Amino acid sequence: MSASDIPSVRRRMEQLAAEGIDVVRVTYPDLIGTERARDVLLDHLPSACEHGLAFCRAVYHTNPEGDVVPVAGGLDAGLPDICVRPDLDTLTALPWEPGVASCLGDVTDPATGLPAPESPRDLLRTVIDRCGEYGLNPVVGPELEYFLCDADPANPQGWRRYSDAAGVVYTAGLRADGDNHLLRTLRLLRDLDIDISSGNHEFDGSQFEINLNHSDAMTAADRAFRFKSAVKELARKEGRLATFMAKPFQGAGGSGFHLHMSCVDDEGNNAFADPSAPYGLTAVARHAVAGVLAHAPALAALANPTVNSYKRFGPDTLAPWLIDWGLDNRSAMVRIPPERGFGTRLELRLGDASANPYLLIAGTLAAALLGVFAGEEPAAPLEGYGYDTAVSALLPATLPDALDALEADTALTEVLGKDFTTAYLSYKRDEVARFHRHVTDWEFTEYAYHL
Repeated sequence: MSASDIPSVRRRMEQLAAEGIDVVRVTYPDLIGTERARDVLLDHLPSACEHGLAFCRAVYHTNPEGDVVPVAGGLDAGLPDICVRPDLDTLTALPWEPGVASCLGDVTDPATGLPAPESPRDLLRTVIDRCGEYGLNPVVGPELEYFLCDADPANPQGWRRYSDAAGVVYTAGLRADGDNHLLRTLRLLRDLDIDISSGNHEFDGSQFEINLNHSDAMTAADRAFRFKSAVKELARKEGRLATFMAKPFQGAGGSGFHLHMSCVDDEGNNAFADPSAPYGLTAVARHAVAGVLAHAPALAALANPTVNSYKRFGPDTLAPWLIDWGLDNRSAMVRIPPERGFGTRLELRLGDASANPYLLIAGTLAAALLGVFAGEEPAAPLEGYGYDTAVSALLPATLPDALDALEADTALTEVLGKDFTTAYLSYKRDEVARFHRHVTDWEFTEYAYHL
């Protein structure tokens, strides 16, 4: 930040002080999309903007248990810093925390002055710029589901589902939400100004979906990241747990992260819409679909990023475990909703709720862009209820298979960047190794008495 920027920061400080805000929380996503942050007292905001906030780069390599994974540039380099500067254009007051405003941070490597290679937000920015070079400006609408849990000391996991109500898909009100969780959350998220529109109870008891409106891809990722962080924080304030884990409960369905995606050209027209073309889709749209299908095995590593993710898949789950596309067909991995004209878009149904919004969107855009480069047509769309392995290829069935597919997809990893891909694969393969060393409850129940 230059000296000429200081007066604008001072003006922003005066506005915040007039609103009763004395702390700015600067946040950014780590590799798995969870929030890292620091609270900055308002008087010290100019210094944070000018010099940045120092964090250890290995925050990107730290697993959920708090251990640092040996990823290049972290432990091996002596645990160097990254620098995080507040992006004041993203400032918004936290409706549930008086006196606190939040903003996103831009992450750089002090040694190079360039974005940190592991920074998800900067990776997405790079992919969006690549799309822009070809006159394509991505528009994205995220859809996210989550489960709400109540504390239960008697449960070995410490939590139980907030409601066991069955048959309450697409409902609202007290029928499946006795404590009006959804209404409270909707109103607070509205005041957070992340452009949500609606919400409802989803398929399984204690599962909810809240919809975010569509926007340019970066804003959509920012809003999805802040949405997930906010929902979890609001649950914590009530002594509850909101989890975006892919499949947290045996005998219940999983939680999805669906992406609606289109592109507008430089004149503001929907680049996917052509009423005279096959299916009402331009060649660009059809090529984008073909690209997503072609790179789906590698994309699964970003869209389904945990060991648990692959337990969401299977026959009759309505989670796409085959590589296919269809016209208004929810059993397909890529669905083309029925709207045409400016509403023409594709819906990727592959992702689960545990996905990092920045990485899921970046990977999807990269795959679509590669499809546009290749100029190939997709196979005929799926008809009827899907899940026929004689017709469509299988997606990876495990996280290790997906990681191998990502590593092998050199076209996709070239767009995502070598340094990011190396860091992500190292981090996730450590996760797989830790899981394989862990003795599960299932193993004890299955073997201990009989063997």
